[in-house]
Amino acid sequence: MRKFCVLLIIGLWLSSAIAQGSLDYEGGLKVPLNEDSSKYFQLLTWHQVWLSADQTTDNSLQLTPTLRRSRMLMFAQITERFIILTHFGLNNLTAGTMDPVGRGPGAQVFMHDAWVEYAVVKKRLHVGGGLHYWNGISRLSNQSTLNMLTLDAPRFNWANLGLTDMFARHIGLYAKGKLGKLDYRVSLSDALVSGLDAHLPLNTDQAVYRGRELLGQQEAGRVWQGYFQYEFLEQESNLLPYAVGSYLGDKEVFNIGAGFLQHSNGTLTLDNDSNLIGHDVLLLGVDVFYDKPLSNGACFTGYASYYRFDYGPNYLLTGNSDLVGSGGILYGQAGYVLPRFTSVGRIQPYVAYSLRSLEAIPGNIQQVGLGANWYISGHNAKITFEYNTNRVPAATPVNAYRLQAMIYI
Repeated sequence: MRKFCVLLIIGLWLSSAIAQGSLDYEGGLKVPLNEDSSKYFQLLTWHQVWLSADQTTDNSLQLTPTLRRSRMLMFAQITERFIILTHFGLNNLTAGTMDPVGRGPGAQVFMHDAWVEYAVVKKRLHVGGGLHYWNGISRLSNQSTLNMLTLDAPRFNWANLGLTDMFARHIGLYAKGKLGKLDYRVSLSDALVSGLDAHLPLNTDQAVYRGRELLGQQEAGRVWQGYFQYEFLEQESNLLPYAVGSYLGDKEVFNIGAGFLQHSNGTLTLDNDSNLIGHDVLLLGVDVFYDKPLSNGACFTGYASYYRFDYGPNYLLTGNSDLVGSGGILYGQAGYVLPRFTSVGRIQPYVAYSLRSLEAIPGNIQQVGLGANWYISGHNAKITFEYNTNRVPAATPVNAYRLQAMIYI
């Protein structure tokens, strides 16, 4: 709890020392390298500290402090046509994943993004490559962790996390740009060789994500992704791939989007003679995002998406509380920043809901999140509390209470 108190004190100081957080990445520690600032490098760093109370099988609550994310992101533009970005950090550090000297198999610092980009036609066509986060499927598949509306995004938004990528990042090439009000991003990447399913045996009735591992690159193919959104009102920055969760009234945005991820022979089953049968993975998403400033500092943020995932027959990612698999998923979230009533920050209650219908699970899975953000200084310093319940058919509901303290600069 002392960590939370320290972060809270720092956040209160920041609320009087800096302006509201820049949600389109124009803030942070930006250092100009020439008089007109066209050449610069920029640094962002953030920590998210959680205190979780998870319900156990005997209905007691288990308290766990967690360093949910600790990241550092740096990018530089030396000419108007080139940009380079490096992003590293760690996730989910707890007492159970720490190592006495920081070299064990638990949570470790690793590279999240490392890519370079060239503007072929400025604003219209930029191409790049490396370890990248230019994802397809949906807006939340490209979600920034700096400015989420909810405490966190459900796992299924990053549908192939750990299956073809390293923590939602692929090695490959991408192109992005804006054509009028159409914002687009597409990518072609290699698939992870040893993913989360690598230890699972193959069978005849349930697909397993081992195509790249067992068939090789020629047969398993590469991963194609794309996401396209039409921006009806104000346009959003696409300098970086990270989508904003809530603008807190800084912009009026209304976007409709659609995306995909395709991976030939990504999953496998066996026939009756134990021969390998490949299945093409096709993941589709459509979504809508609306952010509306209101009077006296109030604003509304809403997001809804529908996913149709085909990983092959009865596919289910095991060992995952969010249960990702072949089937359909409906997800939505909405938040309302209350009119200003105090000089110490702003309050934003929110609700999130998902309904999953998966081939491998009889019945529907429902998940509800209720929470509130206290923006001490916009997204730069905030406290979040959330209650989350996950209800899987024929299983005991899983309830969790989480408190987060976050600061980024």
